[in-house]
Amino acid sequence: MSKPPLLIIAAGGTGGHMFPAQALAEVMLRKGWRVKLSTDARGARYTGGFPHVVEIEEISSATFARGGMLAKLLVPFRILGGIASATLRMMRDKPAMVVGFGGYPSIPAVSAAWILRRPRILHEQNGVLGRVNRLFAKRVNAVACGTWPTDLPKGVKGTFTGNPVRAAVLERAGAAYIPPGDYPMSILVMGGSQGARILSDVVPEAILKLPEDLRGYLRIYHQAREEDRKRVEVYYASHGLVAVVKPFFNNVSTLMSEAQLVISRAGASSVADIAVIGRPSILIPYAAATGDHQTANARGLVEAEAAILIPESKLDADFLSKQIKVVLTTPIAANHMAQAALKCGRPDATERLVEMVETLADTGTTDTGASQ
Repeated sequence: MSKPPLLIIAAGGTGGHMFPAQALAEVMLRKGWRVKLSTDARGARYTGGFPHVVEIEEISSATFARGGMLAKLLVPFRILGGIASATLRMMRDKPAMVVGFGGYPSIPAVSAAWILRRPRILHEQNGVLGRVNRLFAKRVNAVACGTWPTDLPKGVKGTFTGNPVRAAVLERAGAAYIPPGDYPMSILVMGGSQGARILSDVVPEAILKLPEDLRGYLRIYHQAREEDRKRVEVYYASHGLVAVVKPFFNNVSTLMSEAQLVISRAGASSVADIAVIGRPSILIPYAAATGDHQTANARGLVEAEAAILIPESKLDADFLSKQIKVVLTTPIAANHMAQAALKCGRPDATERLVEMVETLADTGTTDTGASQ
């Protein structure tokens, strides 16, 4: 009896890569495929939400962005070792498809697929290709784009799929929005999968600057780095603000669906979740993001009047507080933002990517062009 077709998903580094990879894995398993995830030790930290039948292959990889001089000198050797290992594994268990989601941990599997001429697709979550996806863009069969338009290398065509969201987010897709009012409300603060210090520095003070009667209705769910967690908790508590502060929320889809406002970085997965569920947001793009890709990610929601964009250079407690007050004291406008966000959502993004995977596996071509 022949084995089911094998899909190798290559991703790692951050939740921005891992969450859409998880969404694809969930659907492909339901379709009867075997799924392996190729990642490194850092990426493996985000595998808790993956279905348990997904085989996790930790493979050697590295990045030039961290470590001292010796660590940087060893990067090419670690990557080459990872490529050799991935190639041998693929020779033993040939994948029907390899999908890379970016990040340095995806290099070994995508390289091995190129060496062995296995069908391969890249999925780019952001409006600007990451370094690794840009390196491989001309060496794969197709490029799926989570944000449109995406800045692609000359001669490379992209297919707009949208960013796949996890099943837990889809369960809350289009959840009814309760506009702000004279009753308990919640604010969800997200700094990306690893938190954001600037949000921990500015958001608590901005909320404290809100009128006292408005503050009394608020409950804040604030994602903060572990090293910032205690001071943020103490700040909220010492000023009588009700807040739950954690490095990571496992129930973010529930918290988002119950929120009157989301304050967030503009990572691709966060933007996709906000749009699919449909919530007003204040987006603060990470200023040091490659190619300013978080500003590109936010563009669709901002232009649709679903989100307020605040560049890091203009972020301070006074200005942010004014924007929060505008949303929470104008229920009609807040509801308009929620509905506008929903129109930007791509709840079928996973299905679009699955179609590309199945078509290429069956025919050797995606035949999808670069249209929306």
